[in-house]
Amino acid sequence: MILDRAPAGMSKLYFGLGGSDVNETNVKLVWYFTNILGRPEKKKIISRWRGYHGSGLVTGPLTGLKAWHNAFDLPLPQVPHTEAPYFFRCADLALDVAGFVAHCVAELEALIARAGADTIAAFIGEPALGTGGLVPPPAGYWETIQAVLRRHGILLIADEVVTGFGRLGSMFGSDHYGMQPDITAIAKGLTSAYAPLSGSIVGDRVWQVLMQGTDEIGPIGHSWTYSAHPIGAAAGVANLELIDRLGLVANAGEVGAYLLAALNDRLGEHPHVGDVRGDGLLCAVEFVADRERRVFFDAGDKVGPQVGAALLERGVIARAMQRRATSSASPRRSASPAPRPTRSPAEWPRRSRPVLG
Repeated sequence: MILDRAPAGMSKLYFGLGGSDVNETNVKLVWYFTNILGRPEKKKIISRWRGYHGSGLVTGPLTGLKAWHNAFDLPLPQVPHTEAPYFFRCADLALDVAGFVAHCVAELEALIARAGADTIAAFIGEPALGTGGLVPPPAGYWETIQAVLRRHGILLIADEVVTGFGRLGSMFGSDHYGMQPDITAIAKGLTSAYAPLSGSIVGDRVWQVLMQGTDEIGPIGHSWTYSAHPIGAAAGVANLELIDRLGLVANAGEVGAYLLAALNDRLGEHPHVGDVRGDGLLCAVEFVADRERRVFFDAGDKVGPQVGAALLERGVIARAMQRRATSSASPRRSASPAPRPTRSPAEWPRRSRPVLG
């Protein structure tokens, strides 16, 4: 059922439990792949600032958010990071979208030149940034990034844990944005999180090399105790059947377009709203201290949590996204008034009716 829905060229599937362990699997598969090809020095995996790929000892470094690095001796030298495709946070306000994409490509090319293409095995990225801010890629981004990767012989891992199984209005974000991944990570949408299940979908090109290695250097020494657990697998089957039967993929595209248009209509001109963005049913509103000069609130003001608490009082669940990340672009900040006190979860209002999200 998964391969029937997967992007073209996907061949085999290895099951796990969650997004972190599936990306640990993906790193091991990539390293095994390069060892089979006799390239033991080709081990680095490029990630992006603001990307989220898990919280383990390898997936934590792949995640480009400081909270997942601090106090854990991370990131690791095998995981260099490049520019996030986050146009609204670009420090150079003179750049248009095309100029910003060119900047991202130049940053990637410079990183590859510094590290040496013969040391870089793969590039990992979410089709659209999730935890890093719900950021769809700017037009032309994946087309030009993939051209660089192909030219340097670098594999592409698409992390579809958030974007897979319909949330963008397409079954997979890779198809939505014209990506051609060598390996795809799936998790949350596979069971709608009703039971643990994840998977590494391996493309045919990678699979042929992995098969070659079975005889040359032995079988892959990798497993998870609960891989393909019957309860998780049953939940996955039921969930995929419901996605099809209820037409949820098309619905996400239609309702998402309405939601984004309505948010733009209501909030687009607000003096403290800098950006309203989204694709399908991924949607975000970004607040600023000064809209005209694109000056951001200081993180200490906790504007996002305050807005989230106010929304909850009105029966809407929202999430204040991660804001801090290292990048070659330094977003503008401003001093601003002391934050108003926010209530702890214990003080949130109790309701007998459902909370809408």
